[in-house]
Amino acid sequence: MKMETRNFPDLNALSRAALAELLRIAQEAVEQRGRFAIALSGGHTPTKLYALWAEAGKHERPMPWGRVHLFWGDERCVPWDDPLSNYRTARETLIEHVPIPVANVHPMAADLPQPEKAAEAYESELRKFFGGEPPAFDLQLLGLGVEGHTASLFPGSPALEEKRRWVAAVEVAAKPPRRLTLTPVVLNSGRNTLFLVSGSAKRSIMAALRKEPDSKPSQYPAGRIRPAGNVLWLLDSSAES
Repeated sequence: MKMETRNFPDLNALSRAALAELLRIAQEAVEQRGRFAIALSGGHTPTKLYALWAEAGKHERPMPWGRVHLFWGDERCVPWDDPLSNYRTARETLIEHVPIPVANVHPMAADLPQPEKAAEAYESELRKFFGGEPPAFDLQLLGLGVEGHTASLFPGSPALEEKRRWVAAVEVAAKPPRRLTLTPVVLNSGRNTLFLVSGSAKRSIMAALRKEPDSKPSQYPAGRIRPAGNVLWLLDSSAES
């Protein structure tokens, strides 16, 4: 698999490089389209980036927060105040520290009793914002699991074959098992994609992805995400294979 990668000594350096890309893309998006729409990722790796963005947005390069719209690539089916909530992580590290309008924050209502209804509701939210065509996020942040998952698209998930729906309710081999995720219909439409990969546990899956041929579909969900736009993999030294 062909990848454009950049390697960094540690997570801090990786996060600062990701921030530089984010700020550049945000500026271009606002200049060209009048707004910046980003799909955030969960997990531990992006939290440093969110904290750096909050600081940069206040001091180094003021952000036009009224034109920034935050969405999520996936969410665990837990209340928003649960420690496992991707929304809570972004709220505590970023949202609470910047003057972004409440209406510009678009979390997934993942604590609804029926996850399928929550997925439908989030797709409706996306359609109100983007219109009838699959969303092309100005920037989407993605991670990489040790088994090759990204967002909440895990190996063997029926959502990997989705051709119509933008958001799917899924059950995964992780805790918590019930989740919502953007589907490849959306993730393969992004204008810019950053994969943030940190930690020695990711070394084997990075090696496996690199060995896969481009001539056939990847057996790993992360390898199935091949947007038409720019894709960049940012790795720290411990994840580099």
